[in-house]
Amino acid sequence: MEIGDVRADLLAEQQALDEVMVTLGDSQWSLPTASPRWTVADQIAHLAFFDDAAATAISKPDAFAEVITSLVTAVGGGEEDADAFALGRYRAMAPAELLEAWRHDRNTLAEASASLSNSDRVEWFGPSMGSKSFLTARLMECWAHGQDVVDTVGATRPATDRLRHIAQLGFITRGWTYINRGLEAPEGDVSVILNAPSGEQWSYGPPDAPNTVRGSAEAFCLVVTQRRHMADTDLEVSGDVATDWMLKAQAFAGGVTDGPPAGTFT
Repeated sequence: MEIGDVRADLLAEQQALDEVMVTLGDSQWSLPTASPRWTVADQIAHLAFFDDAAATAISKPDAFAEVITSLVTAVGGGEEDADAFALGRYRAMAPAELLEAWRHDRNTLAEASASLSNSDRVEWFGPSMGSKSFLTARLMECWAHGQDVVDTVGATRPATDRLRHIAQLGFITRGWTYINRGLEAPEGDVSVILNAPSGEQWSYGPPDAPNTVRGSAEAFCLVVTQRRHMADTDLEVSGDVATDWMLKAQAFAGGVTDGPPAGTFT
């Protein structure tokens, strides 16, 4: 897959969430979401801040180094300081103004990312990332935080084959899930076989692996982004190694977190 394909899918995913946001009344932007401390508005503010940071990382790496330093300092002060740094200016905005701010910030990222080639690397919070992985992470963030919004307001957002980016990311971050927790991954391969929204089948890992995960691509993506417990999805998980992974899966960077407990969503 080319970098242009990932970029096009990122823009489409952002637009799909935008189409949900324009239907909301002002009071819905203030509703609390599954993310502790965060409202619906905060979810969009988070996306706006990091889309702007991503554009800076691509086009102004020296300025981005200052963003890293400032954010690390804020995180060191605790969760509220980190929220104040990343979300503060957006929290002062009315819903319509915040939506326009996100549109501006993601358009800035769209313009900056148009210059990327398949072989480019981009500095980020932590190790630098290949250009395709970098934009895939932005797509995953948009989809996952968008899910928090959709869950909160009761909106619908049809699944699309753009999930292939998140599904692949979820599979290749199995090792990261354990490294992040300071654990050794259980020995053994896992075969993942997913039904795509289009009806295609996506497969990852050795097909004859004794540990398997089968089900819809959407369900798998919800689990690896910690938006659902595997028991609340259609996933069929077989084998101790696969089960342990699905209970711990974390496809995104950052500190160790756990998804919702079983029974939160049915």
